[in-house]
Amino acid sequence: QVQLVESGGGLVQPGGSLRLSCAASGSIFSINDMRWYRQAPGKQRELVAGISSDGLTNYADSVKGRFTISRDNAKNTVYLQMNSLKPEDTAVYYCNAVMETIVGRWGSYWGQGTQVTVSS
Repeated sequence: QVQLVESGGGLVQPGGSLRLSCAASGSIFSINDMRWYRQAPGKQRELVAGISSDGLTNYADSVKGRFTISRDNAKNTVYLQMNSLKPEDTAVYYCNAVMETIVGRWGSYWGQGTQVTVSS
């Protein structure tokens, strides 16, 4: 059994900051790429940021310069630091990770999502 659990969402005013966390737990052997996606009401889920196992990162154009993705491999955790938040960043944020279990099975796993609302 492998799971991802997100935390850190909430309500913040425009221009504010939030830090999301996503911890992987269970029968994990290794973790490859870790990513954050988001889905706003009435819109498709979109990739926000990704980080490889050796720290290479990529970002959606809409968040470059404002969001920073990082990971702590010892804690099997990925973070998303979000600064200068805008109302259009409002969405449910999902963590995704490509992981290998201790029995050698690879899979793409998703967290349950955490709501981020940017509003005055």
